[in-house]
Amino acid sequence: MERIASFCVDHDMLEPGVYVSRSDADPDTGCVTTTFDLRMTAPNREPVMDIAAVHALEHLGATFLRNDAEWSDRVIYFGPMGCRTGFYLVVFGDYSAADIAPLVQRLFAFAKDFRGEIPGATPKECGNYHDSDLAQAQWWARRYLTETLSHLDEAHTTYPALLDQ
Repeated sequence: MERIASFCVDHDMLEPGVYVSRSDADPDTGCVTTTFDLRMTAPNREPVMDIAAVHALEHLGATFLRNDAEWSDRVIYFGPMGCRTGFYLVVFGDYSAADIAPLVQRLFAFAKDFRGEIPGATPKECGNYHDSDLAQAQWWARRYLTETLSHLDEAHTTYPALLDQ
């Protein structure tokens, strides 16, 4: 079997950032989608996010994105990476990291400043409603905003060299 694209990125060199993981046109419909790698920690070199923080960020992020006036119709998916070092954001269209950066900044500012009950975090709305930590989610959102999103440059928007395929 072929190695999938995300496993070809040298994670030992990867820094927190906003990366285009892939941009593809569906062969049947021609519909173009872009998958973004919203990398919040340096893989294998920094601690990963706690599950409860990831879960809270997932709920906040999905709610924010599906209500954003400019992007809501283009958002397909927002969810965590299994390794807990970031999130994937999938949108309709062919976009660059620079195109999506303002949206990502607004998303994490929303999460950082959120007050109240986490959207969708009740037993009727969520299959694991009790495993969520808003304070941790806000800590991670603040860190990502200040240490990464506030000064995105080519090193934090372009994947490092790929591994042999």
